[in-house]
Amino acid sequence: MSSSNLLYVFLCILFVQFHHTLQSTSPILFNFGDSNSDTGGYVPASGVYIGLPHGNTFFHKGTGRFGDGRLIIDFLCESLKLNYLSPFLESLAPDFRGGANFAISGSKTIIELYSPFSLDVQVKQFMHFQLRSLQLLFEGHKDMISESGFRDALYMIDIGQNDLLGALYLSNLTAPPVIKKIPSMLAEIKLAVQNLYKTGAKKFWIHNTGPLGCVARELARHPHNNTDLDRIGCYKVHNVVSVAFNKGLKALCEELRSTFIDATIVYVDIYTIKYNLFAQYKSYGFTKPLKACCGFGGEPNNYNVKATCGQPGYTICDNVTQSIIWDGLHYSEAANHVVASQILSTKFSTPPITLDSFWKS
Repeated sequence: MSSSNLLYVFLCILFVQFHHTLQSTSPILFNFGDSNSDTGGYVPASGVYIGLPHGNTFFHKGTGRFGDGRLIIDFLCESLKLNYLSPFLESLAPDFRGGANFAISGSKTIIELYSPFSLDVQVKQFMHFQLRSLQLLFEGHKDMISESGFRDALYMIDIGQNDLLGALYLSNLTAPPVIKKIPSMLAEIKLAVQNLYKTGAKKFWIHNTGPLGCVARELARHPHNNTDLDRIGCYKVHNVVSVAFNKGLKALCEELRSTFIDATIVYVDIYTIKYNLFAQYKSYGFTKPLKACCGFGGEPNNYNVKATCGQPGYTICDNVTQSIIWDGLHYSEAANHVVASQILSTKFSTPPITLDSFWKS
């Protein structure tokens, strides 16, 4: 073989090695969850269009997100200089080079008739995505995530609030029956991590659930006395079950770390971050923390199930940047930005690992 041919082969080898190095060190995210992190999967999943006013602050159009703009996961992607995650079910011009989003609004840990995209289903969708990606890569298609890309990716889970809210309704707002159901919810999260680990996943980022008793929808839908509320005006029973779920989830993460000793499992305390927003709202520039910006009914919560955000009769507040809650349940972009900043500080993470450190050599 001539020296020129040897040089050509050597350069090809270097290119392949460099290409795989780039794939393995560039951030790749796979997300599983509900509306807290759904970047548009609900629309192709249900056929229901989510248009303006949702999306009017940042995107200036409907994107399938429930909120006026960016979600927490969007800000986390920005911090990694990643494009926003494309929903797995999006068939028109998706971009899966930086990962994929399997979250669907309304999803629970446990599958139900009106909530078909349970966590288990989302994980199975990921398995299909992984297999198909590797098949296409083998067939010569470009821009597919490689085996090393899947191995080095971060797997994010943010789910549980819909399970708790549904159980609360069935229990007539009493905590003990809901708390009895929490182990079965946690078992589904454990199974999801186990199944993802079997596919090669080694890096997990798990959010606990927020203070469900502080959102405007819950306060407006359930008649209450002052004794039902805590010191800042949030529903006690909702937050009791939220805290119980989070306590179990934190213990589960500790168990999983001892089981999968070669994996990194980060538990993020979203509850404390969000509760602090409501408790110290003035210091963050918010006003009337328990009132939805987009809705109907005025004071004190501006929520009515017959005229929710986007339905005839709704109104929008003058300055959404001063609102924590956008539509009664989902947070405003301004609140999501604060939450994401707190997450990135690592003060609420166990262990306190920075998000970008997962891809630093």
